[in-house]
Amino acid sequence: MSADTREQADAPAAARMEDVVSLCARRGYIFQSGEIYGGINGFWDYGPLGVELKNNVKAFWWQRMVREREDVEGLDSAIITHPRTWEASGHVAHFSDPMVDCRACKKRFRADQLDDAPKCTKSKDGSHDLTEPRDFNLMLSTQIGAHADAATTAYLRAETCGSIFTDFRRVREVARQKIPFGMAQIGKAFRNEINPRNFTFRSREFEQAEMEFFCHPDSTDEWFEHWSSVRLDFHRDLGFSEANLRTRPHGPDELAHYCKRAIDIEFLFPFGWQEIEGIHDRGSYDLTQHTEFSGKELAVTDEQTKERFVPAVVETSVGIDRTSLALLCAAYAEEPLEGGESRTVMRLSPRIAPIKAAILPLSKKLSEPARRLAADLRKRWNVFYDDAGNIGRRYRRMDEAGTPFCVTYDFDSETDQQVTVRERDAMTQERIPLEGVVAYLRERLGEEA
Repeated sequence: MSADTREQADAPAAARMEDVVSLCARRGYIFQSGEIYGGINGFWDYGPLGVELKNNVKAFWWQRMVREREDVEGLDSAIITHPRTWEASGHVAHFSDPMVDCRACKKRFRADQLDDAPKCTKSKDGSHDLTEPRDFNLMLSTQIGAHADAATTAYLRAETCGSIFTDFRRVREVARQKIPFGMAQIGKAFRNEINPRNFTFRSREFEQAEMEFFCHPDSTDEWFEHWSSVRLDFHRDLGFSEANLRTRPHGPDELAHYCKRAIDIEFLFPFGWQEIEGIHDRGSYDLTQHTEFSGKELAVTDEQTKERFVPAVVETSVGIDRTSLALLCAAYAEEPLEGGESRTVMRLSPRIAPIKAAILPLSKKLSEPARRLAADLRKRWNVFYDDAGNIGRRYRRMDEAGTPFCVTYDFDSETDQQVTVRERDAMTQERIPLEGVVAYLRERLGEEA
């Protein structure tokens, strides 16, 4: 048994990956892109619940990393940038994985992940007849303009930070920022993965939330510790338990060519401990490289000491898709109920749950006032209205969707102007005034009045 498998077995009851994947398709969280044509490997679509979950994660990140800080500026850069960006960063020369081919079944694998490779379908004993490893560049290229020649080759960005470095001087000037300060953005990135796997964990198209913090080279250790602590707190506040989170420093043989120091924040997935965020000390590599390749000076001068220096960078880089998958895995639970029944429930934090509340009239005869309540709540939150089926079945649907609160409008509501609120996890019910529903939800969603 591997170390990852032992740690997984000792962890709190983890969801089986196939159960999470099944629920995601069944409830409209995530499903394969182009599935009516058989799908396309490494690409995924987020349905009504999935897009709300991702948007909530991104909004929470943006609030914490940009809006609540005066030393971080936001950016939304183009997916395709000048090709020299990726030459300067080292991606064109160094961004590759070791690849091998099986001469028998003709399948390709990462040479460092052969333990997870399926057996060969052409050999009698299932063993592969592998070629020698060779580098496979992960950059996805495209052509710009009407003529497809070498001069028009460009790349879909492999990470979102590239344009942060090329836009550093412009943003610093227009935002009137002084070192130290950061630049942050959320956006799509693309990698031509050899073996996309583990659902959305390793895909060819994915979303990142990255922040590059520019500081004096002598202060990188201080800022590295600061951001490591800040980012770990972020994941705790998303609702991850301590048992499912850990940090792991990189060994010298793991560091990227630009990196002086790095740690991963890892989550215990059903398939083992895996990275969901990285914090990296990139030194002055990036701005030095872009100064050399562009011919534009990116050094700064300290107004007090008059020292001229190239800023160093501490980077935080979180995978939005990976974090969303981790949230789904952590939330999934199957519970026995009285009478021999059971329920599947997604225990998502109310902060990031796709639907904040469901409005459930006890009878379709009560639809008019119930819809008025739903319309009022939609001005503030994503709210779902459902009057189909018995109330127990509707509760179960909302449990699978991860909805933290169900508000039932019944026949007594007409006279006493009260509704019943049912809480998802404990399944407790509370009678509250109709006019107090907004305040009730706001308090439990952790929002200010």
